[in-house]
Amino acid sequence: MAGAKKLRIGILDIVTRTPKPSLYGRIMQANLASIMPQAVAVWCEEEGHDVSFICYTGGEDLITEFPDDMDMLFIGAFTQSAQLAYAISSMFRKSGVITVLGGPHARCYPEDAQLYFDYVLGFTDKSIIKNVLADRSQNHPLGRLMSAPSQPLELPSVRARWSFITATLSKTATSFKMVPMMASLGCLYSCSFCIDSVIKYQPLEFDQIRDDLKFLLTKFSRPVVGWYDPNFGVRFDEILSVIDQADPHHRMRFIAESSLSLLSEDRAKRLASAGFEAVLPGIESWYDMGAKSKTGAKQARDKMLQISDHINTIMRHIPYVQTNFVLGLDCDKGPEPFKLTKEFLDRTPGAFPAYSLFSAFGQAAPLNLELQKENRVLRFPFHFLNNNQAMNVTPVNYTWPEFYSYLVDLCEHSFSWRAIGRRAKATPGWTPRWMNIVRAISSEGFGRIKYHKKIRGLLDTDPQLRAFFEQETDNIPDFYTNMVKEELGMYWEHLPKGALEHDQNIYLKKSTAATVAAQ
Repeated sequence: MAGAKKLRIGILDIVTRTPKPSLYGRIMQANLASIMPQAVAVWCEEEGHDVSFICYTGGEDLITEFPDDMDMLFIGAFTQSAQLAYAISSMFRKSGVITVLGGPHARCYPEDAQLYFDYVLGFTDKSIIKNVLADRSQNHPLGRLMSAPSQPLELPSVRARWSFITATLSKTATSFKMVPMMASLGCLYSCSFCIDSVIKYQPLEFDQIRDDLKFLLTKFSRPVVGWYDPNFGVRFDEILSVIDQADPHHRMRFIAESSLSLLSEDRAKRLASAGFEAVLPGIESWYDMGAKSKTGAKQARDKMLQISDHINTIMRHIPYVQTNFVLGLDCDKGPEPFKLTKEFLDRTPGAFPAYSLFSAFGQAAPLNLELQKENRVLRFPFHFLNNNQAMNVTPVNYTWPEFYSYLVDLCEHSFSWRAIGRRAKATPGWTPRWMNIVRAISSEGFGRIKYHKKIRGLLDTDPQLRAFFEQETDNIPDFYTNMVKEELGMYWEHLPKGALEHDQNIYLKKSTAATVAAQ
């Protein structure tokens, strides 16, 4: 970089899709910051450039908070924030800023993102960032697609990311401030719908993790760490030993996503003694993925009963448990999956249920190619691809009205005042109890009931929306267009023409073209 111009670089971590966040969002969004935008900021500084970092939680004025003479803007975004990211990119490109997109959306929909960014990054490590900084070109009409061979072998430490972490946590509306960390990348499981299933499991350096934990104890009296591993604790004894060495007096608090297969009662006890206050295991399905839940060949009610006992056992030691489900999978049929989930909640009242609708995110997972071959993927705007506001895969065993009727009934059961009261009573500790109540009465509970009921009604009364769901047309219904316009607010006017639509079958077309070219 000798002799190269020193750049003024903006880093934008988008953790919301709208300038109008919900109550829960206003309280918690800064605690949902991503690690990679912070890593990119560190790498840019190490190359000698000036960095302005913003975690976008909805209330920031990007025009005034970023410098007027910014040269390059890196944006990290999930797919639900893609339309917002496209609008922001368009706004800054008009003034000559070079824009770069990274994060899950860039990996899932690279061809679409190339229409709106100068660079689109898949797997990203420091060498990729150095190449972008050296090239620094305005790439029109198609951005340049770049990707490393794999995930980075190491990430900047918490110590190195600290200025960006503190800038983000200063935005939290409560005293609860969660520091993002990772002990591993990739996943051991092969859930066909998951973006992490195709990434080789890779533990990160334990020495750095130990140093980061010790560092946090110099900054907070009782730090809270959110482990972002897809499955925390694969190398259980080793990572727990690292935690014990860094924090022998157990002053730290931890939150982690893990699989039930890793969470025996002995391990739950050890996690609790180390300061783990919340775990988020994936149940996913009552009919599949037995390895992940450690239920083997058990299915249906037998599996539900075993998992209910397992979750209740974990909650005797760890106060907050979120159970993750995927609804509408091909293995589901009729009312039974929904009835089993309701019975599970009745038998496991302390668990907070998180429901994801079966969704295909571009080329994130091998299953998506098969779904596109079967013409089952709908062209929902990215804005709604957040696992709960749109199921963009046509179910094989339900009509759309049937599915949404079952979904509404399940959500009403899950977030009724009776269920909220039982959950509060079964949850020890004021903080986890408060968190469950806020989530239930905000967008995750009451909000989703209202939204799903609205969709269920429109399936009967809105011919345009019903035709879209039935794949009789790809034209986006006015209901969804108007909702995007309302939620983007001032950014709607910057959304490029055509950016609300995408080719939902581009993965298939690209794969077919590659096969033909190879013949």
